[in-house]
Amino acid sequence: MVACTKYCAEVVRELDTTTRLVIADSWTAKASEILASKPDLVLASVPYQEAAVAEILKAGVRFLGLAPHTLDDIYTDIATIAGCAGVGERADLAISRMRAEIEEVSLATRSLPVKRVFCEEWGKPIIASQTWVAELVQAAGGEFLGEPGRQISADEVARLDPEVIVAAWCGAGNRVPLAKIVRERGWTETTAARSSQVYCISDELLNTPAPTLMAGLRALAAAIHPDAEHNGAVAGARFTRAQIPRAQITRAQITPGLRAITEDYRR
Repeated sequence: MVACTKYCAEVVRELDTTTRLVIADSWTAKASEILASKPDLVLASVPYQEAAVAEILKAGVRFLGLAPHTLDDIYTDIATIAGCAGVGERADLAISRMRAEIEEVSLATRSLPVKRVFCEEWGKPIIASQTWVAELVQAAGGEFLGEPGRQISADEVARLDPEVIVAAWCGAGNRVPLAKIVRERGWTETTAARSSQVYCISDELLNTPAPTLMAGLRALAAAIHPDAEHNGAVAGARFTRAQIPRAQITRAQITPGLRAITEDYRR
């Protein structure tokens, strides 16, 4: 690994501590900067610049563009990347671990009440999280509201009356102004706000199509079933907050009936 965008840096740091070049982001990165790192292979996930891709291809560098939507797509992409790198067995191990962890959490939450969950990846306009997040919500014992990856109005969300609201804005980390968006969107009377189940989960835990999604899955399970931490099945599934690897969870009383739980995940 010789370079990455700033949005990949968090995930890359989990692999090792080697210093590497961080190149802008997928919207502003220039082909000249990418080529200067002398890569053998360039990996990109949408959105990316067509002009930059064209220059990379002209330079004769191998390019692999990915556009996953579902968990199955992510598994396929992991296997494809590993195949390009000649380490297919590592992909098999990573995928099997992800499948096993999802099944473990799903089994642990199966007997718990299913809650209506609205999860968003962007706030202006409001865009529901991707299909793979919807699948994780289901595995964590929730019913995903809205159409994954599509824009939805604040009024429509209020009409659906989510029992749990999760904000994971792309590029925002854990810095989503929960009290402000609940107030300005007219969500103060939703079941989620009234029961203090409005959360921010760090961006990289839900929006990065990688094994880091498993930490996002456990954060979702804790958000959807906060009182189940003391349940034997839940504790056995290892998704109590304390057991998320090196998780730092802060709580702040924002307004009566509204709590923010922010996840800052560092492996």
